[in-house]
Amino acid sequence: MYTVELSKENFGDGEAVLDAGRAAAFEARVAADEFIEPKDWMPEAYRKTLIRQISQHAHSEIVGMLPEGNWLTRAPSLRRKAILLAKIQDECGHGLYLYAAAETLGVSREEMTEALHAGRAKYSTIFNYPTLSWADMGAIGWLVDGAAILNQVPLQRTSYGPYARAMVRICKEESFHQRQGFENMMQLAHGTKAQRKMAQDALNRWWWPSLMMFGPPDDNSPNSAQSMRWRIKRDSNDELRQKFIDVTVPQAEILGLTIPDPELKWNAERGSYDYGKIDWEEFYAVVRGEGPVAKDRLKARVAAWEGQAWVREAALAHAAKQTMKAAA
Repeated sequence: MYTVELSKENFGDGEAVLDAGRAAAFEARVAADEFIEPKDWMPEAYRKTLIRQISQHAHSEIVGMLPEGNWLTRAPSLRRKAILLAKIQDECGHGLYLYAAAETLGVSREEMTEALHAGRAKYSTIFNYPTLSWADMGAIGWLVDGAAILNQVPLQRTSYGPYARAMVRICKEESFHQRQGFENMMQLAHGTKAQRKMAQDALNRWWWPSLMMFGPPDDNSPNSAQSMRWRIKRDSNDELRQKFIDVTVPQAEILGLTIPDPELKWNAERGSYDYGKIDWEEFYAVVRGEGPVAKDRLKARVAAWEGQAWVREAALAHAAKQTMKAAA
């Protein structure tokens, strides 16, 4: 029932019995929907699972600034530029909240960053696609952030306290991101013929990658079952994907845009939409770093980290100086 770390092969008999008792208490607390806090005992596998998920989430927020930053200086109006700048700033903050949450599990920000730059840590595959037109800013807000909301709202009740609390503000801000994206698409879809064509093209390119954001099918998701048992996740990948489709298709109809799926149809018996086959080969290729701009994204992150090292050094020096003053 418990993780391999708790077996008698790894511990003496007395320690094994003690940790088996701790594990039983841990499982009972999780089953009762209590928060696990940083100083609480937890199985090593639980800690590692959280580090993997939270750091991947943090990396996604930080890398997610890049495709939008590409359009910041080319926004069509001052209003659009201000909105996009606010969104990018939000995402930077989300990354910082999440890195801080992961640090409570005993991993440093430097370790997480090094793992990302070395290609050992992953981030959301959606950010390895290029942003080819201004309409992509609307499609990302509407679809990508819309998918993120469905993924992240249940995380406000995830079993690890620091992660759950970080998600409260993140979800509020992601709701703003989704609304501004939909409003952007609405303006384009009801604009000139060229603008409507641009909006439809953006939807065509971002629809399938957005569905892939929820992860592989449940029968091919090795971590989902354990994460759901530990209440780290609350819904399966396929459940969240179906919710996203059911919510988003009516929104596309309001916009007057067409979902690029010829097999999409309402299933009255299920009360949900049936949809076409997702290209999982493309998904796994992007996960492997073969996305259209994957190398560019990672190169940009490494350059930013190395090029702005002086900022971190100055901040650390200032903090050390303040500490010395306080001590004196």
